[in-house]
Amino acid sequence: MSARGDRATARYLAQIGVRETPRATCPFDPGYDPATLEGHMQQSGHLIGTVKISMACWMVADESATRRKIRAVTELGIPAVAGGGPFETAVAQGALPAYLDLCADVGLTRIECGEGFTDLNLAPAEIVEEAAGRGLEVEFELGEKHSGRFTDDETAELIATGTRWLESGAVRLVVEARESAEDVGLFSKPGEFDSRQADRLVDAFGLQRLLFEAPNKASQFALIDHFGPEVQLGNVRLEEVLRVEIYRRGLHSDAFRRPNLRPRPPVRRSA
Repeated sequence: MSARGDRATARYLAQIGVRETPRATCPFDPGYDPATLEGHMQQSGHLIGTVKISMACWMVADESATRRKIRAVTELGIPAVAGGGPFETAVAQGALPAYLDLCADVGLTRIECGEGFTDLNLAPAEIVEEAAGRGLEVEFELGEKHSGRFTDDETAELIATGTRWLESGAVRLVVEARESAEDVGLFSKPGEFDSRQADRLVDAFGLQRLLFEAPNKASQFALIDHFGPEVQLGNVRLEEVLRVEIYRRGLHSDAFRRPNLRPRPPVRRSA
């Protein structure tokens, strides 16, 4: 879209009371071709906080394509993040230094660390220091991929773990959710959101340091309904970024009815 078009739409949205929102949607690339990802960056890059690059798919794709995709993200000033699965595999195989070297070499900005399906026997400070030495930032994922919903005791443990990682230099914490957003973490099934446990995490860390994985419509809308448009959502599909954004801004029919999302009332002009 041309700059003139951008100005025209921005003026109209301001006229009808739509609030601007922070770059709080953080999609993932599940292995799209470079041209598709570049198209999404052109269309939605101004709305995106970070982009997670295709789980482990980037390691088996043609490397030139991977580098092209990462450039399409980072050239817009958006951090490109390696998902947590490759990190866990690298640690389990005793190859963390080589993995960090690879992430830096292909141009990634940040790595996600976690214990979603393996055990981590390295100290957070050691990992953060190793990554920083290669110019990489670190975020840590709270929760396991194959466990159930968070209990009170588990949330307390997650808060303690997250605190250690932040104190060691991690830049953000990621709250785990399966692709189905069901029977794990904060969700029992789609649409059933445990706001009490989520509030405990936000009380401990604040919204700015938390990224909630929200891979489907029900989980995305539940989190925005509860926390408002500033909540950071991860694992959103690239083709759903615009839908999430119109919900944040109260332009979606379901959001328009909610007082915390609906655009401001129109200004009445004097006769």
